[in-house]
Amino acid sequence: MNLSQQHNPDVLSCLANLSSEEVFTPPKLANELLDLLPVQLWSDKNTRFLDPMCKSGVFLREMAKRLMNGLQKDFPDLQERINHIFTKQLFGIAITELTSFLSRRSIYCSKTANGKYSICNKFQDSQGNIFFSFITHAWKNGVCLHCGVREERYKREKGSETYAYNFIHPHEHKGLSSMQFDVIIGNPPYQLSDEGHGKSAMPIYHKFVRQAKALNPRYMVMIIPSRWFAGGKGLGEFRKEMLNDQRMKTLVDFLDSRDCFPNVDIAGGVCYFLWDREHFGACEVSSTHKGKITKSVRQLNEFQTFVRFDSAAKIIKEIQKAGEADMSTQVSSRKPFGLGTNQRPTGRGTLMLLSAEGQGKVELSSITAGEKYIDQWKVITSKTSYDHAGQPDAEGKRRVLSKVKILPPSFVCTETYIVAGSFPDEKQAKNLAEYMKTKFVRFLISQRSFSQDITKSRFAFVPQQDYTQKWTDEKLYKKYKLSDEQIEFIERMIRPME
Repeated sequence: MNLSQQHNPDVLSCLANLSSEEVFTPPKLANELLDLLPVQLWSDKNTRFLDPMCKSGVFLREMAKRLMNGLQKDFPDLQERINHIFTKQLFGIAITELTSFLSRRSIYCSKTANGKYSICNKFQDSQGNIFFSFITHAWKNGVCLHCGVREERYKREKGSETYAYNFIHPHEHKGLSSMQFDVIIGNPPYQLSDEGHGKSAMPIYHKFVRQAKALNPRYMVMIIPSRWFAGGKGLGEFRKEMLNDQRMKTLVDFLDSRDCFPNVDIAGGVCYFLWDREHFGACEVSSTHKGKITKSVRQLNEFQTFVRFDSAAKIIKEIQKAGEADMSTQVSSRKPFGLGTNQRPTGRGTLMLLSAEGQGKVELSSITAGEKYIDQWKVITSKTSYDHAGQPDAEGKRRVLSKVKILPPSFVCTETYIVAGSFPDEKQAKNLAEYMKTKFVRFLISQRSFSQDITKSRFAFVPQQDYTQKWTDEKLYKKYKLSDEQIEFIERMIRPME
């Protein structure tokens, strides 16, 4: 085998991810993000770029390649061109000390910017323009004021990694905060464990987006989880900001994160976007699943949550013309009877308790909520979605709801379930249960579901019906005058509920 036939992989495409919270960006994906930027930037010697969350240095490296080509006329001498690009145009902030070394090695060909083997010979110190400092969280009442993590989890001894990311914690890097950047680009950390209920994790990526906006660049490009579209812990205000920001020019969405990041499964998918300071108007939206791409140009704030597909948005608008109340007003909150998932039947009492491990008697005194449901016929559904992490199956379809059951009077349930509705008679309960099993209803729930959780807010697009009648998909399609194309779209997205 000669040298031209040998496989010579890019080392940055071979890196294993640091964790599910910090995902490396493959070079191919980094270039897709860079392609969103105006091409003239690469031939402008005064343009400044910042990656404030460097992991492998891939964005800075790929930008350097483009600038090396674009600035040949301004700097015919190769060394002069290298020195200008690395000292005047490219800046980075690493997320850890390890990634600072890795990034410098990727950019300068040396883990120290002023080292013997650095290709830039103008740096006077070891960091160059890729900065990292060990800083600490600002604790108040056991929580960091800047990122919200818990002191008991992230207070570390000196010299240990604290996950107090430099970009979102006040810290000066050689005047970096006073510089005007034309482009801020990167792939921020996604979440941090908050050691809350069930050792849950809190999103953190939105803090990087907000901090980047505060620096008021000409352009911002970031890749983040898509859960902010309709969910995400504590992301309500961020979602509102993003959907109402007219500077969002391009949004590229992947329903399955593995279509974007090979072998990385992120609940709800991922997206990347171009924010353009001079753009005010509609956003070009692209949605990808299993290689199929759909595109539209629309306002992101059509609804209080973001609907991924333009076809789905049009269906929802058609349904909302009827002006009916939505089901979120009749669905219970979490813990409909105040009973946690670990609650079990005691074998005593006048009520029957349905839990994840079966049913049995329980005392009325144990009920701390939902007393109004006790003597009613109740329709319940599992609080956990049928679909893994809210993802479509291999055919691109979802089932959405896992179980739909009817509980008679004197039956209650743990928070494994939520109550979708209650009635004085069994007939109406049966009709609601059948209504919830239709593709029509499950399609509408899916437009707000980007995780495992089924909550009352997921039903906000589902219209209430007259439950003295039985409802089928055919009857619903006719009632809302959906076109053949719209019906086919729903049928293509939702599996039958066996």
